[in-house]
Amino acid sequence: MRTQERHQLKTDKFAETTVEAYSWIAEHRDKILLGLLAVVVLLAVVVGGYTWMQRRNTQANVELTEALRVYRAALTVPGMPAQPGEPSFATAAERAKAANAEFRKIADQYGRTSAGKVARYFAGITADEMGDRAVAERELKQVADSADKELAALAKMALAGVYRSSNRDQQAIDIYKGLIADPTRSVGKSAAQLELAAMLETRQPGEAAKLYEEIRKEDPNSPAAQIAASRLASAR
Repeated sequence: MRTQERHQLKTDKFAETTVEAYSWIAEHRDKILLGLLAVVVLLAVVVGGYTWMQRRNTQANVELTEALRVYRAALTVPGMPAQPGEPSFATAAERAKAANAEFRKIADQYGRTSAGKVARYFAGITADEMGDRAVAERELKQVADSADKELAALAKMALAGVYRSSNRDQQAIDIYKGLIADPTRSVGKSAAQLELAAMLETRQPGEAAKLYEEIRKEDPNSPAAQIAASRLASAR
């Protein structure tokens, strides 16, 4: 077969394939357009969802900052006027109540954000300060069971305090021992040891002394070691 004929056959085959492709596209155009539209919509949802989450995170952080401002507000001294534009309260209980309402609102509205989780932790703390141990336990347990290890450790520490206040000593001891076995940056081993030792001072003074000695030996120059040494000296 001559070169020209072979070239003509290839050209015809290409034209035939091209026509078939265009015919298929024309026939399935609506489906193709719908498929492309679905991809565009999906991308818009992903981008929009990310933007929406970013906005929620930002708003949650703003509201948490304001709630913390209320929680850290100064208590008024009789005869001294409050500072203009700054929150102030007559008693710590009044301040805790106001802050608790703010923290719970943030936790309920932005519960999946980091700020929302921190707010729930503070909702538990302020509930305990108000004397509502049932609410404090509920809020702190939720944070203690969360995947955020650092915040969970803080919640466990606070929860142990709630148990001590309600005479559930063994539950508090179990938490302290768990924190000692698995320390975090937010709650170090020595911090949990100090709390456990303080709890055991009256009921098991020998065990408390052992814990204080262990703290002193592990890091003699640390603030925890100085506290341990002071408590040992006062116990003798």
